[in-house]
Amino acid sequence: MLGLDRNELRTLRQLRTPVRIQDYLEALKYSFDTGRDALRSPRRVLREGSAHCIEGALLAAAALWVHGERPLLLDLRSAPDDLDHVVALFRAHGCWGAISKTNHAVLRYREPIYRTVRELALSYAHEYFLDDGRKTMRDYSVPFDMRRFGHGWITSPDDLWHIAEALDDSPHRLVMSAAQRRGLRKADPVEIRAGKLTVWRRR
Repeated sequence: MLGLDRNELRTLRQLRTPVRIQDYLEALKYSFDTGRDALRSPRRVLREGSAHCIEGALLAAAALWVHGERPLLLDLRSAPDDLDHVVALFRAHGCWGAISKTNHAVLRYREPIYRTVRELALSYAHEYFLDDGRKTMRDYSVPFDMRRFGHGWITSPDDLWHIAEALDDSPHRLVMSAAQRRGLRKADPVEIRAGKLTVWRRR
């Protein structure tokens, strides 16, 4: 299935629910290698045992696809002086949730309690800030279906930056108006300290 070998398929079949997928991602080391030569396929992530955010989202999407769900990504796009974040979307009982690989105390898993993708995306807006407290989330993508790339991305030996570029170029929706943005309160000191909590340390 989907080009996976027996061991890879067994691993993904064991991740039968979004919660199990999230728990698996939590156990993976965080990859700090986010340069232009580091966007690995789910196969490479499984073999190397580490992932950064978009690699984790791709692995989660592949696991959902193995279980008959649509492999959907959501791009959370920030101001130019901050980094984007990517999660995998899923639905349960008619509502949306998100699976997320992050090294920080924020921008994490979302329970499937959101009636729309917009509601879910907005739940990340108050957590999206820089060390000086400025809130930087600007827009979010419509659900991005990975089936448009076939299934070769799951096992590709090559880096997948063409997928990141296609995701970035896909339709996005604004989080707030310019007037709303001007009125944002900065994150306060305790929020900033909490946002610096990390799971994995860079060596």
